[in-house]
Amino acid sequence: MKRLSFLLLAGFIGFSAQAQTVHSPGKKLTLNFQLSPSGEPTYQLRFGARPVLKPSRLGMLLQGQQALDKALTIARVDSSQHDDTWAPVWGEVKQIRNHYKELAVTLQQPTSNGRRVVVRFRLYDDGLGFRYEFPQQPGLTYFVVQEEKSEFNLPANHKAFWIPGDYDSNEYTYSQTRLSEVNTTPIEHIQEKSAPNRVQTPLMLKSDDGLYVNIHEAALVNYPAMMLNVDTKSFGLSSQLVPSATGAAAYLQAPEHTPWRTIIVSDKAPEVLASKLILNLNEPTSFATTDWIKPQKFVGVWWEMHVNKASWNYADTSNIKLAGTDWSKLKPNGHHGANTQNVKRYIDFAAKHGLASVLVEGWNVGWEDWANNWKEEVFDFVTPYPDFNVPELQAYAAGKGVKLMMHHETSSSVTNYERRQDAAYRFMKQYGYDAVKTGYVGRIIPRGEHHDGQWMVNHYNRTAQKTGENQIMVDMHESVRPTGLHRTYPNWLASEAARGNEFNAWSSGNPPEHETILPFTRLMGGPMDYTPGIFQIKLEGWNPERNQGKQVHTTLAKQLALYVTMYSPVQMAADLPEAYEQHLDAFQFIKDVAVDWDDTRILLAEPGDYITTARKAKGKEEWYVGSITDENARTQTVKLDFLTPGTKYEAILYTDGKGASWDKNPQAYQIRKQKVDSKTTLKLQLAAGGGAAVSIKQVGK
Repeated sequence: MKRLSFLLLAGFIGFSAQAQTVHSPGKKLTLNFQLSPSGEPTYQLRFGARPVLKPSRLGMLLQGQQALDKALTIARVDSSQHDDTWAPVWGEVKQIRNHYKELAVTLQQPTSNGRRVVVRFRLYDDGLGFRYEFPQQPGLTYFVVQEEKSEFNLPANHKAFWIPGDYDSNEYTYSQTRLSEVNTTPIEHIQEKSAPNRVQTPLMLKSDDGLYVNIHEAALVNYPAMMLNVDTKSFGLSSQLVPSATGAAAYLQAPEHTPWRTIIVSDKAPEVLASKLILNLNEPTSFATTDWIKPQKFVGVWWEMHVNKASWNYADTSNIKLAGTDWSKLKPNGHHGANTQNVKRYIDFAAKHGLASVLVEGWNVGWEDWANNWKEEVFDFVTPYPDFNVPELQAYAAGKGVKLMMHHETSSSVTNYERRQDAAYRFMKQYGYDAVKTGYVGRIIPRGEHHDGQWMVNHYNRTAQKTGENQIMVDMHESVRPTGLHRTYPNWLASEAARGNEFNAWSSGNPPEHETILPFTRLMGGPMDYTPGIFQIKLEGWNPERNQGKQVHTTLAKQLALYVTMYSPVQMAADLPEAYEQHLDAFQFIKDVAVDWDDTRILLAEPGDYITTARKAKGKEEWYVGSITDENARTQTVKLDFLTPGTKYEAILYTDGKGASWDKNPQAYQIRKQKVDSKTTLKLQLAAGGGAAVSIKQVGK
C-alpha cells in the first residue's frame, strides 16, 4: 500500500481569504469556493474549461436556531492531498486507488460565540465529494436539521435519466427527458406521492457537448436520503431531505457530519461506470475478520410465486393473529411453495450444478395477511409453517454441500423486526444459515416514518452491523439506495432498492433499455440484487390464466449477459430448475461466471442504449464479457486487448440466435467456441432487446 498525505494551511495555498481554487491531482477538474458579498458559501466546478456546475449555494437551516447559510465568515482554511491504495474484501477490482486533494473551509457566524460549520471538499480526477461537519462547540450540541441548502446548478438543459423522488420507493422505470421536461405528475406513484419536479439520486445527466455528470451521495449514516428538486427553467438542482414523522429532517448531536454529496464527471461514459469515488468516500470496515464473507450464486423458492405457480402463504385465510394461532389447524391451500419436498428439489439442483445456496421465501408463519394492513405483529422469524421441516432441511442441505439462505420479510413493521432480531439471528446460527435476505414491503412502522428517512437509514445500518457481528451476510430489499457502505459493512452484499426483474412477472414489465440505465443510476452506489437468469421468458406457460400476455422484455442471451453488466457479489439464478433443465447448454454460462473479480473493463457504454463490460475472475486467468442493448439491434465490436499477451484462450460465445428479438423470438440463441488471444476482435450481434455473453478461459501459452 502506498500512502501520501500532507497538510497545507491557508497561508500556503496562495488565494484570498474569501476565495479558494483547487485542482484535482491530474488537473482534470477545478473547484472554486468563495463567499458571496452577503456571506453565502458557494462553490463551482469545471472539467477542463467546460463548466460542470455554475456557482451553487451551500448551507443548513436548523430548527429554532439561526441558519448556517448566510452572514458567514471564513475562520480557517485547510488544504491537503492524499494518495493510497486499498483492497476491497470483494468487488469489481482487486485494488482501488484513493487519490484526492482536500479543501476544508471553517465558516463562522460573526458573533462572539458564533457557531462554526466546516465544509469539506475532496476533489478527485473523476469527481467531487463534499460534506458538512459540525464540531463540538458551545451553542451547538443537540440540534435539528430542518433543511439542507445544497445546490447543483447546471449550466444547460441537460438530458436526464430520472425517477420520481418518492420517499418510500425507488421501483420505477426511468424517464429520459431534458431537465426542463422533468414532471412526475403523469407517473403512477408507488407509495409517497412525489412533488412534480422532485427526483431521486443517483441522477445521470448528459450535456449536448458530451459531458456526463452523475449526482448522488456517499456514506449515508444517521441522516436522511437526499432527493433533488429540479428548477425546470434555470436547470438548477437543490437538495430535498426525506422528512421524519415530525417533519424535521435529522436529529443530530455534535460532533457530527452529513453524508458526502457526490458529483462524478467525465467526457467518456465508461469512466463514469468505472469510478470508485463513492467507495473511496466511505470508511474502511471495522470487522476484525472477513474471511466468512462469501460472494456466491444461489437459486430459490421465489420466482414460482411471482409467476403464480405457488404461493408464499400456507393457507388461504385472513385476519391472522401471530400470537395464539394454532398453525397446524389451518387448512393448507395445496400450493404453498416453501414445503420440505419442494425445497429439497432446489437443494438437489444447486448441488448438481455447483450453486452455493438456496433461498426459501414463505417458510415462516404470517403470510396469510402480511401485506397492506399496517400490522405490527406480523412475523416472528422463527416459527416455520407445518410443511417446512427446519432440522430435516438443514441436514439434507448440509449433506449435499449446500447452504440455505434465510428470508426475513418485515412487511415494513420495523419495530417488530428490531425486537425480534436477536432471536432470529440465533435461530439462523442454530440451523446453519449464514446469509439473510430482508424485505421492507409496505408502509413503515413506526408510523409516519419513511423508507428513506433518518430512522430507517439507521435501521438498515444497524442491521448491517448486527448481522456482521453474528457473521451473517445480508441482502436488503425495498431499502434506501446504496451509498458505498458495503466498504464499511462488507457483509452487506447487495440491495434491491430499484425496479428489479420481478416487475416483469406482475406489471407491464421493464423496458429493454432499463438494464442499460441502471448501472449509470442505481448501481453507482453499490451492487443490486436484480435477479437475472430468466430463461422461460414468456410466462403464460407457468399459469396461462393469470399470466396471459406477460413476459420479460429480454432475450435469453441478454439474461446471461446481465451477470456481467449488472454487478453483484450475490447473484441469483432466478428461474425455476425445470426452465434451466430445458437449456442446460446456456445454463453453463451461469454455472461458470464468477461473482468476485480482480479486474473490470467497461469497454463500451452509453446510458439508455448499450453497455459492454469485461471482468477477470478472482485469482483465475478467466475473463467474462457481457454486452446488452436497448430496444435497438446493434453490433458491438469488442477488442480483447485486455487478455495477457502471448497466452491462448478459448472463448465460448452465447449470443442471440437468428431472428431473435425480445418481443417475438426471445429464446433464440446460439453457442459457439472460438480460439482467441489479445489480438482478437469479436463482433457481437445483439438483437433488439438482446445481448451476448462470452466466457474466455486460458488453454495454453
